[in-house]
Amino acid sequence: MSRCYTQITLADRRRLHQLVAAKVPVNEMARQLGRHRSTIYREIKRNTFHDRELPEYDGYYSTVAHDIARDRRCRLRKLRRHPALRTQIINQLEARWSPEQIAGRLLSDGLSRIRVCKETIYRFIYSKEEYELGLYQYLAEARRKRRPMHSRKPRDGAFPASQRISQRPDFIRDRSRFGHWEGDLLIFERPLGHANVTTLVERKSRYTVLIKNPSRHSGPIMDKIIRAFSPLPAFARQSFTFDRGTEFAGFRALEDGIGARSWFCDPSAPWQKGTVENTNKRIRRYLPGTTDLAAVSQRDLLQLTRHLNNQPRKCLGYMTPAEAFMAHLQDGA
Repeated sequence: MSRCYTQITLADRRRLHQLVAAKVPVNEMARQLGRHRSTIYREIKRNTFHDRELPEYDGYYSTVAHDIARDRRCRLRKLRRHPALRTQIINQLEARWSPEQIAGRLLSDGLSRIRVCKETIYRFIYSKEEYELGLYQYLAEARRKRRPMHSRKPRDGAFPASQRISQRPDFIRDRSRFGHWEGDLLIFERPLGHANVTTLVERKSRYTVLIKNPSRHSGPIMDKIIRAFSPLPAFARQSFTFDRGTEFAGFRALEDGIGARSWFCDPSAPWQKGTVENTNKRIRRYLPGTTDLAAVSQRDLLQLTRHLNNQPRKCLGYMTPAEAFMAHLQDGA
C-alpha cells in the first residue's frame, strides 16, 4: 500500500465521513485513502465533533473536522504570525519559565492581545518547524520527545481543594501577619544532573532561605525543609504556599513535622506566589540555569542568602530582610 504523508485534505475528509458513516473497518479506510491506519485513528479521534448539550449530535463530519484541524494549525502558527510574542516566549523559556508560567503571566499582565495557552507553547516547542531550536532542553524534564497524552498524569489529585489558594486566609495575602512563606524550585540544565535548589521566602519580611537538593523527589525535599525550619519558633513557620509541582506533593510531612499548613496556587497561576518568583529572578543573576550545582555547596548558598537578605528593600522602608525578620522574631518572642 502506498502511503501519503501529506496533510489530510477536505476531499479526504469527505470520503472518510462516508466510510465512518458506513462503519467500514479502519484498516479498510486506510487502504482506500492510501494512509496508515494510525493516521486514520488519529484523524477520527482528534477531529470528531462533540456537543456537550446534545451528545446525540456527536460524530465525524467532514467540514467540521476540517475546521477543527485548521484551527489547531492556526494556534500553532500563531507564534509565527506574531514574531515579537514568539521572541518573548523563547526568551522566557530560556529563563527557565515553564509553558504554564508563560501562559499564565501573559494572561495576568494583559499586555498582549494575543491569547496563548500552555498547550500552544508545548506544541510550538515540539513542532517540526521549531524543534531545531532545542527549546525542550529548557523544560523541567528536558524531554527530547513529548510524552503521549495518556501518560501525562494530572497533578490536581495530589492537592486537596481545601488547600487551594482561594481558601487561604486574607491575612496571608495582605502580609499582615508574620511566618507565612512561599516556596519554589530552581531547576538547572539536565546534562548537569538532577540537583536543584528550593527557594523559600517569608512574605512579610522577604527573608530568603535556599536549600540544595540532589533530586526532585518530594520526600527528601520536604525533609530538608523540616530540618531547616525546625529551629524556628512555631509562629515563624505557620504556612507555605507552593505551586502544584510533584516535588511538593509530600506537603503533609510539613504539617506532621513542624505543624505548617500548605497552600497551593491555581494551575497556570505562578503570579499567585509572586514573592518567590521575583526572588528567583534575583537569584538567577548568581545561579543561572547553566550552573553546575556539583560545584555549589550548601555553604555557598548560605553566603548567597546572606547577600540577598542584607540588601535594603524599598518595600520594607529600606530595612533589610534580615533586619525585618529579626524584628518580627523579637516581637513574637
